[in-house]
This record gives sequence, structure tokens and C-alpha cells, in this order.
Amino acid sequence: METRGTIDSCRRVGTGMAALLCASLLAVPATTYADSGFYLGGSIGRSLLEADISDPGTGSLDFDDGDSAWKAFGGFNIDAFVIDLAIEGGYVDFGQPTDRIAGNDVELDLTGWNLFGLAGLELGPVGVFAKAGFMDWSADTRLNGARIGSDGGTDAAYGVGARFSLFSAEVRAEYEYFDVEDIDVSLVSVGVVWTF
Repeated sequence: METRGTIDSCRRVGTGMAALLCASLLAVPATTYADSGFYLGGSIGRSLLEADISDPGTGSLDFDDGDSAWKAFGGFNIDAFVIDLAIEGGYVDFGQPTDRIAGNDVELDLTGWNLFGLAGLELGPVGVFAKAGFMDWSADTRLNGARIGSDGGTDAAYGVGARFSLFSAEVRAEYEYFDVEDIDVSLVSVGVVWTF
């Protein structure tokens, strides 16, 4: 019986602490959350590139590798109470993923400029958002270190993320997908944003 009482007490304390945490977050004045205005940010993360490479001799070969990646971006945010809307542009470098295919090192060097429209939901200092837009990309292909070709184009891009804002600073975590021609490109990143 005493054990049950102890468990009930722990549950009440846990529930009380959760309520206190929620109350503290909601009690923070709205002015401490992200405001409308111009912002700049940067992120670091990990890219993943998957592609089918056509080879006249062997048919289709699979490329599947990732690398360290980074991006820099800026935009304008409109804070409409609970809903946030923004337009954002930036530059992303997906690193130099390299995969060993048919005894050769194949490297894809992919970079691009992107433009997104963002829509988010603000829950106190915490928020979630989705984005859609396009990326103007360029890619170089190297075989055993020697450049054998390049390509470029403009394709669709999408993303989702979460953020924590306090005054003019924001920490952001994102997953983005870039539907680059013949290559599936994804990026997971964490970064910081400053609103002016």
C-alpha cells in the first residue's frame, strides 16, 4: 500500500513539474519570442546523396553516400500572432560525398542557391514550420580525383523544422529534401538565426 502511495506521489510531483514548466514558458512575455523583421542565419549538418548512375558497360550503378554540409541564409519573417510566414533565400554546400563504385572512387560535389516560402506555428518560444521552394544547383562529378563532368539546373525543394526563439536569437533544427535531377538529396542540419 505504501508503494502505491509513493508512486501516486511521484506522479503528482511529475505532473506538477510539467505544469510548472508549461506555465513558465507561457509566462514569458511575447516580446521575448521572435519578432517580424529581416534575419540572417547559418547551419551545419549532414547531407545524403543517392543516385543511379548509368554506365554503358554495366548498366545502372548506385551512388549512396553523405558528407558534412553547411548553409547560410537570410530572409524576412512576418510574425502574425500564432502563425509565422517568411520568405528565405540561401546558399548550401552539400560537401563532397564519395562512393566506391566498380572499383573506382566517384565523388559528387553539389552546391546550390535556394529560395523558400515558410509557414510556421508559434507555440510560445517553441515553433514548428514547413517550407517549399526551389534550388538552382550545380554539380561536378569526379572519378578517382579527376573531373569528368558537370551539370546544373533548377528543381523543387521542401523542408520541415523546429525552432526555439528567445528575443532576437533562434536555434533551428531542419530536415530538407532537394529533388535534384537524377539525385535524391537530403540535408539534416542545426543552426542559429538572428532577427534584426
